[in-house]
Amino acid sequence: MSKIILSVICLSLSISVQATSSIYKCFKDDKIVFSQHSCPADFRQHEIEYEFGITTETDSDKPISTQDPLQALFQKGVISKERLLQLVDGEVYRLNQENSYYEILRVSELQKLERSRYWQKKEVDHPEFTLAKQKMNEHFDNLIKSNTSMIEQLLKRKHQITQPINFTD
Repeated sequence: MSKIILSVICLSLSISVQATSSIYKCFKDDKIVFSQHSCPADFRQHEIEYEFGITTETDSDKPISTQDPLQALFQKGVISKERLLQLVDGEVYRLNQENSYYEILRVSELQKLERSRYWQKKEVDHPEFTLAKQKMNEHFDNLIKSNTSMIEQLLKRKHQITQPINFTD
């Protein structure tokens, strides 16, 4: 009987694990409870992670408390130079990735316009088609321009951070 219950729990666990990447197995005396949140203080816990078809169980008796990076910054009052450079580099990378994504979207939208034009049997130089193409290009150009200006500002700030401080006037 216990094997059947265990099988049902494992099946339901595998279904729920697909929705979330980690769950917690909470122990107290002879009781075992599964939770999507960190276990209460009077329970021992194991974290079960499911990723790419691999399940990993880790003994983690301390409840996991995630701290917001902004809150940590406010509490400490300062951020190290290395961490600041790391954050700037991360944001520059993200913006470059976003620009690449915009270019992919632009090509996709252009293909959509081309298909629409083809099925409506319009010429390539049809005013409606050229206007839609121009609007689309302006939209994506503005998005990329905004990101590029932000990247330039971040790189200037990074350059300021890496320059040695000169105290002579």
